[in-house]
Amino acid sequence: MFYEERMDNVLRFGDILRGYIAITPRIKVPFLEVSSLNEGYNIDVNLPIFSVVLSPSCSIGHAIISLTPLIKVRNTFFDNPYFAEDLTRINPKMEPQQAVPPHVWNKFPPEEKQKRLEEGYGYAFVELFVYEKNDLFPIYTVHRKGEQEDIKTSYYMIDFRNTYKLNYEKIKTPEDAPLESKCLQLSIQARSELRDKIAYYYARVPKEEKILED
Repeated sequence: MFYEERMDNVLRFGDILRGYIAITPRIKVPFLEVSSLNEGYNIDVNLPIFSVVLSPSCSIGHAIISLTPLIKVRNTFFDNPYFAEDLTRINPKMEPQQAVPPHVWNKFPPEEKQKRLEEGYGYAFVELFVYEKNDLFPIYTVHRKGEQEDIKTSYYMIDFRNTYKLNYEKIKTPEDAPLESKCLQLSIQARSELRDKIAYYYARVPKEEKILED
C-alpha cells in the first residue's frame, strides 16, 4: 500500500498538498557587486497542482516548510520493462541489471557488467522518487520515441533538486497547520523508502573524498 486510507490530522514528511506556489530564481552571474544586478535576473512563479512536503515531520512549523512540486515522469522510464510494470520500483534499491533496459545491459562490456554486479544493490535515479497512481491525479500522455505507442498514466514524481522553502504564518506546528490543503498521506513503508532515498541523496561522498578516506 502506497497511501494511507485514512489521513492523520497532522502534516507529515511526504504528504501531498495543494494550493501552494513554487518559486525559482534564475540569475546570469552571482551578485558579488551591486553592478551585477544590471546583468538581470528572473523569478519564475508557478502554481503546481500538487506539492510534496520534504521537511522532516519534526521540523514542520515556525511558519516554514520545505516543498517540491509533483511533476510528470520521464518517458524513458517506460523503456525499461522492470520499471514499466510499476514505476514505483524506481524508488528502492535494486539489482544493477534491473536499473537499465535489457538492451542497454547486454551492450555493456564484460568488465562493466562485473563492476556493477560487484557493487550490488543500488539506487537508480538517485534524485527522483515516484508517486503511485491515484484517482486524484490528472491523467496525462507520455509521448514515446519512434514507433512506440504513447502511454496514458497518472504516475507522478518528485525531484529532490527542486526543493524550496515556503513561509506561511499558519504553519505553526505539524498539528496546527492548514490541514485542508492536505490531499494524500504516504503509508509508513512508502515514507520510509522516501526517507531512505533522500538521505542517500544528501549523504553521498564525492569520489575525491573517497580516495582520501581510503
